[in-house]
Amino acid sequence: MKSCPLRTSVIGSYPFPSWLELSAAHLDQFGPDDLAELQHDAVTVAVADQRAAGLDVITDGEQTRLDFNLSFYGFIEGIALEAASPRRFGPPAHDQRGKHAVTGELRASRGLGAVAEFQRLQKVAESVPGAPDHPVTLKMSVPGPYTMSGRLLPNAALGYPDRWALTEALLPLVRREVEALVAAGCREISVDEPSMSCYAYREDVRRLVDIYNRTIESVIGRTRVCMHLCFGNYKARAVGPRQLAPMFPGFLDLKCDELHVEMASREFAELELIAEVSRRMDVAVGIVDVKSYYIETPDEIARRVRRCLEYAPADRLVFAPDCGLSQTARWAARKKLTAMCAGVQQVRRSL
Repeated sequence: MKSCPLRTSVIGSYPFPSWLELSAAHLDQFGPDDLAELQHDAVTVAVADQRAAGLDVITDGEQTRLDFNLSFYGFIEGIALEAASPRRFGPPAHDQRGKHAVTGELRASRGLGAVAEFQRLQKVAESVPGAPDHPVTLKMSVPGPYTMSGRLLPNAALGYPDRWALTEALLPLVRREVEALVAAGCREISVDEPSMSCYAYREDVRRLVDIYNRTIESVIGRTRVCMHLCFGNYKARAVGPRQLAPMFPGFLDLKCDELHVEMASREFAELELIAEVSRRMDVAVGIVDVKSYYIETPDEIARRVRRCLEYAPADRLVFAPDCGLSQTARWAARKKLTAMCAGVQQVRRSL
């Protein structure tokens, strides 16, 4: 971080191009080579948009995933296909998504697919032009075991009586995937656990921290490990009380290098907490609101950055959207990222 103060980054997901959404609804009409081309082209679009915005850290936009979380279930043995949505009409919300039944031992003999995604990102990033004096870091995002367990139905008969048991079964699968990413050369990995921040108000925070630390313990010091906290963003809807206080001071014991906190959508409430976080690790501040179609200006971003500098030093601060951008229209995502990078650069030049 000291070599890149006020770093600009993203969480992971990026909006699908319209043609990709249309194609995804008709995958049976494509051959395997067609699908490979679709995936390559979609990642190229996401990388080009991010590089044009001026980001220091980019991802593949999770363009080859159905969802930041859901696509991983396709690699896990021992689960059935998702049940029909329990509620199909009315305003969109989390209760319109069904859950997977557990039918056997949870395994991932093929891995979880993130290594192939990283390798595709490497190839695309080499071919997409960017400013020659502006190298970028490639980052991969993987959902943590507690978040992944939330869409599975417990099965006591198979030894999974509750969410905690499912989490423990998924933990080594995620840990092996993170280890495989490091072995493949990935130097920045976000192990995302938004469910932890959504439900910290009612769960044992120490237990959540222990789960996270055991997930990433084998790669500490071998890659940059990021942790993303938010309050839910499915259809731009939150799912938990939007307060950081229930997580702290417990979450200060997370062994990650970077902790991301959702701020912009909450009008920067509890911003003072980043001072405490920055004493333990780098703090990534959600500085643009992915739930709003108001486009922040570079000057507004610069003012927000300066507010953050009142609590944390420049070499501990990272700036990113509040959450992944998959639920935001692409035209807005592009404008928000461009404004974010321009506003941060304003302040960086004054340091």
